[in-house]
Order: sequence, then structure tokens, then C-alpha cells
Amino acid sequence: MSLSLSTKATTLHVKIHSQTEKLEFVRTFISEAAQQFGFDEDSVQNIVLAVDEACTNIIKHSYEYASNKDIDIRIMTDDHRFEIIITHQGKPFDPKSVEIPDMPAYLASYRKGGLGMYIMRAMMDEIEYKKLPNNITEVHLIKYLRNKISR
Repeated sequence: MSLSLSTKATTLHVKIHSQTEKLEFVRTFISEAAQQFGFDEDSVQNIVLAVDEACTNIIKHSYEYASNKDIDIRIMTDDHRFEIIITHQGKPFDPKSVEIPDMPAYLASYRKGGLGMYIMRAMMDEIEYKKLPNNITEVHLIKYLRNKISR
């Protein structure tokens, strides 16, 4: 995959079926776009992880593994803002219903799963969920390119 992405206003778009096998393509798409935008490798990996968690949650919880549903992923950029908008028509989700976990207790319990929102919040600068008409939900994941803000 080869992308051309400047720091001027740009939009990229892909649509996938709600299958975990498609997430490798999404990770590559997001990684290449974030690299082209100018993020360092750690930031690229953080962005990829947040998008992977969001898409996995949509597949698992909103679509309940129905493999014939669509997930729409748009990347919108401007001078220093890198925004990923993930759109789906699955079951809506209220991010306020997820408490910040007590990590020592979580780790001591050897529990699996349940950290998706925690990871997304930790990896991104901003997260927003929007419920739109026609059962559409948008997940906005935003990361700022720090070296461009300080110029």
C-alpha cells in the first residue's frame, strides 16, 4: 500500500467488512498514513493500537461478530491534527459507561479483555463518540502532531 499524505487538509477513506481478518489491512492503512503525516514510530504504534481496539470493539460488541456488516474508516488531517473517524451501524455504545480500571487490581485478577476504552484513551489525545440518525455511530480518534504545533 502506498499513500501520499501531506500535512495540508487531506482525507483518506477505506471500508471493510466486520471481520477480524480485515484488521491487518486497517493496521497497515493507518500506520502508513500516520507515518506519512510525520508521527514518530511510537506515536504511529499508539494510533494503530487505538484504531485496532476501536474496530475490534465494533466487530465484537456492536456487530456481535456478524461478518457481513461494514466499518467505514476515514482519516482527516490538517496542519497538525490527525483524526480517524470510524463509522458503523451496529449496537450503539456509551463510552461514559466504562469506568477507568484500577490497573493493579485488574492485573492481580488475571482478567482478560475489558481494556479497549482505557487503551484508546491512553493512546490518543481526544476520543469522541457521536450517535447520528439511522443508527449510525461515529468514533473520532484524534492525535496532534506536537512538533508542528510548537512551530
